[in-house]
Amino acid sequence: MIEKHERIRYIALLCMLLGIILAGFTVDGVHKSLVDFIKIQTSSSRLIQDFTAIGVGGALVNASLVALIGLSLVFFSSVSLSGPTLAAVFTLLGFGLFGKTPLNNLPIMAGVWIAARFARKTLGSYSLIALFGTALGPLVTYLMFETALPLPLSIPVAIMAGLVTGIILPAIAGSMLQLHHGYNLYNIGFSCGFIGLFASSALRASNRMQPIFILWNTQRHVVLVVLIPAVVILLFSVGIISSHGSPKKLFTDTKKLQRLSGRLPTDYFDVVDSGAPWLNMGLLGIASVLFVLISGAPFNGPVLGGIFTVIGFGAFGKSLKNCWPVVLGVCLGTWLFGKTLADPGPILAALFATTLAPIAGQFGIITGIIAGFIHLIVVESTAAWHGGLDLYNNGFAGGLTATFLIAILQWYQTNRSKEDFKS
Repeated sequence: MIEKHERIRYIALLCMLLGIILAGFTVDGVHKSLVDFIKIQTSSSRLIQDFTAIGVGGALVNASLVALIGLSLVFFSSVSLSGPTLAAVFTLLGFGLFGKTPLNNLPIMAGVWIAARFARKTLGSYSLIALFGTALGPLVTYLMFETALPLPLSIPVAIMAGLVTGIILPAIAGSMLQLHHGYNLYNIGFSCGFIGLFASSALRASNRMQPIFILWNTQRHVVLVVLIPAVVILLFSVGIISSHGSPKKLFTDTKKLQRLSGRLPTDYFDVVDSGAPWLNMGLLGIASVLFVLISGAPFNGPVLGGIFTVIGFGAFGKSLKNCWPVVLGVCLGTWLFGKTLADPGPILAALFATTLAPIAGQFGIITGIIAGFIHLIVVESTAAWHGGLDLYNNGFAGGLTATFLIAILQWYQTNRSKEDFKS
């Protein structure tokens, strides 16, 4: 039986996702949206492929269906729709605009289910791995449609690759978490990047790895511009409804969330019993939109994907307080190296680098700025390592950055405490 607050969350998400599908049909018409949706299933999905360049309506339909599949997995696996799973659904929605499709997600999810059965666990215990593990969806699409193999051979090969990926993900994810001690919020992205290294190496060894190319939509579309503000209004509304008519408690609890480090696993719905997580998500959405407007970047699929991911993790580790130092670090790096913030790499790095927000939350502003700066340097190389097969490239780079910084910080704190003790 779903409790009242969780029922409100399901209703809110269903209304949002169905509304986005309706927006897609309104923009391009039902027929064109469905034709473009089908085209997206067979199009390249490696980083960076902006589905809105194929068709805005089709991209919105694809994104919503990807998120609906994720929401259905949460429901039928009998896990709570709380901070972690909300973050996963919003991330699925965002990446459904540039890389994830129902076709390339399902084999990986099925593989995680097989792993759960093998380990004699419920799918619910591996639900987050199944949801976030779809970051390797491009591997399925690539093997199926981009290796010049005949379809009767490429389809089963791609499905098998997706199943194997899902099967090994739980083992890899647990080990990766220990490296950065929970200071990289996109831990599965770190794990997927690790797997992507081996997959891309195998493809290169067989001379079947094609160069990465970028599809980046620069045309302004009114629906894409107003999409996030519309979602923010919904988030604020749900936050107010969930707060039992107590604005004072809502704002008090929101301030309380700002004081948390955000280190994994920090479910904001476990910390407070009001609608503060929804308000926090909305505030991050507003801040992200303003940042994109100031930078001059387009509101296209990848940028919206970054914003949706930031919003989702507003219930699971991110806040205004722990995000801004990391973003500032990326901006400083962009300026120092003579880059343009509105370009694909820097703008996506600024949005997704907030995976390192717990470092700023735990160790302070200066450390957060340093983390963002290092992240920008690392993330520009990591996509080439895995051939763009890991959609959470910033999660991979964030894991490397967090592991590097945390090792140094813990060594310093350990030795400093010994010296203090001797004195």
